[in-house]
Amino acid sequence: MTESEFLQHSDALFAHIEDRLDEGGWDFDCRLNGNVLTIEAEGGAQIIINRHTPNQELWIAAKSGGYHFAENNGRWLSARDGSEFFAVLNQALSAAAGEEVRVEAFG
Repeated sequence: MTESEFLQHSDALFAHIEDRLDEGGWDFDCRLNGNVLTIEAEGGAQIIINRHTPNQELWIAAKSGGYHFAENNGRWLSARDGSEFFAVLNQALSAAAGEEVRVEAFG
């Protein structure tokens, strides 16, 4: 994927996450600032999603830890353990909200 394609994909991914959280009615505040999408739960817990353009990776930072994801055959998989981006994101969001949160995969 070219750098331009990566940027377009990650912009659309960030918008998808924000839209699904709004539609789901969960109490999250989303702020996009450059390459970083910050999602804050009502209790103050934060999930940070960052795009790392030089490596074409998506990163998630949450209370549970930090994760780096690289695209592999259309799926974003963790370099650490092979877990899928949205599985990790949903676990982090659910922990922050204190209830099940499910954002469907994008793309």
